[in-house]
Amino acid sequence: MKDLKCTLHSHTTYCDGKNTVEEMVESAVVLGCHTIGFSGHAYIKVFDWVEDWCMTLENEKKYQQDVRAVGEKYKNKIDVLLGLELDYYSKAPEYEYDYIIGSVHYVKTPNTYIAVDLSPDDLKVKVGEEYGGDFIAFARDYYELVADVYNKTKCDMIGHFDLITKFNEKFNFFDENDKKYREYAYDALDTLLKTGVPFEVNTGAISRGWRTTPYPSPFILSRIAEKNGSVIINSDTHSRDSILCEYEKAYEIVKNSGVKNICTVKDKKIICI
Repeated sequence: MKDLKCTLHSHTTYCDGKNTVEEMVESAVVLGCHTIGFSGHAYIKVFDWVEDWCMTLENEKKYQQDVRAVGEKYKNKIDVLLGLELDYYSKAPEYEYDYIIGSVHYVKTPNTYIAVDLSPDDLKVKVGEEYGGDFIAFARDYYELVADVYNKTKCDMIGHFDLITKFNEKFNFFDENDKKYREYAYDALDTLLKTGVPFEVNTGAISRGWRTTPYPSPFILSRIAEKNGSVIINSDTHSRDSILCEYEKAYEIVKNSGVKNICTVKDKKIICI
């Protein structure tokens, strides 16, 4: 577990996090992390209303400078990496980052964009309006985007592959054993497995009280194992209190699923151990 004491998915006050870059680094040092990577939400200019959870263009420049400066300050205690969480609908970054997390947070319909993880109430209303309440049809469109997220973002890892299940454990919007649902998930998964990039095992929904287990679901992890894919455990932390949230649980779930290729960071590079 010592090698896994790191996260490459973390957010700060530059987007929707609760703590500054330095506060996060200080806590990571106390926890004994060897690496912390920051992954601020990239600006999505087509949504004027999302600037409260995404970085503004001005903040992105400040974020880059701050992460590099704090990394230099703490270089004898911890490795600090500059990353970016790039949404499917974000424009390509203009600045060079140490790594990119490719994620899908929205499904575009002819009428609107549906936020996958904003709130259960919002999701239920929008899927009701746009899909007549058919979450399996919504899942089809979601996974079509996920399947293409590497092509769109050229990411170094796949962020929360089945984010669509964030609220499902509590509200049971759809049956994850549904044959069509699994078919759509497998199709996207098999496409992304060909890229060779790792899938993150994301504990963020646990720290925020929506799930008791990390993404992806066990049947997806089993498929990753079957296809000899790789994973990396990330906390998707939004505060200094959840930097290593439920890592032991995540590790046990990964091992029990049969996944052999578990990635971490060494000398600022993503490697399998």
